[in-house]
Amino acid sequence: MKENVIEISHLTKNYGKNRGIIDVSLEVKQGDIFGFIGPNGAGKSTTIRSMLGFLKPNAGSVSILGMDSVRDHEQILKEVGYMPSEAWFYDSMRVGDVIKYAADVRGIDCSSEAEMLCERLKVDTKKKIKQLSLGNRKKVSIVCAMQHKPKLFVFDEPTGGLDPLMQKKFFELINEYVEQGATCLLSTHVLSEVDKYCKTAAIMREGRLSMLDTPHIDDETFLSFYEDEEE
Repeated sequence: MKENVIEISHLTKNYGKNRGIIDVSLEVKQGDIFGFIGPNGAGKSTTIRSMLGFLKPNAGSVSILGMDSVRDHEQILKEVGYMPSEAWFYDSMRVGDVIKYAADVRGIDCSSEAEMLCERLKVDTKKKIKQLSLGNRKKVSIVCAMQHKPKLFVFDEPTGGLDPLMQKKFFELINEYVEQGATCLLSTHVLSEVDKYCKTAAIMREGRLSMLDTPHIDDETFLSFYEDEEE
């Protein structure tokens, strides 16, 4: 039986009058590609940031790779490849320097893996960040998250701005790493990505989580979540 890589129990984060997350519990098993679905503002990013220790929850607990998200925060980040939804870098830096800096922070040589990823994703390492489109910034962020071959990938809206060919290459890479033993949590509002690539899934709605028996959900049901959010 495969071990749980992520265990979230009754996680709650309040923002006063603004919506946070309420009593979120989920498990992600080793080797899974877990789809974390929901419209913008549903609580997906808050859950992820609380899970990784960037936000302090009001209640609940999180275990990542058998480690406590608060007590073992720094060690967890060494084992996780996290890609936030915003691809923010220093505009004056060159792409190659950004990628190397991300590896140096971890204290490891990722040059070989980074070179492979840049070639697969068509990343120009000589350009400055300020010269890049949103899609190309996203590709740099993907390389930074993947180059150290982590045990767990956490991607927050990773494919926004990527053209269809790069989206396909991105998921090819994910599948290759998962075949080597990695696990992936994919936060997205693109239903087709979950339907095609994810093994299990859950929907965030108004800060609460609903687990799905299958990642396959029809468009009408999924759109109802958006309509309810807008009312």
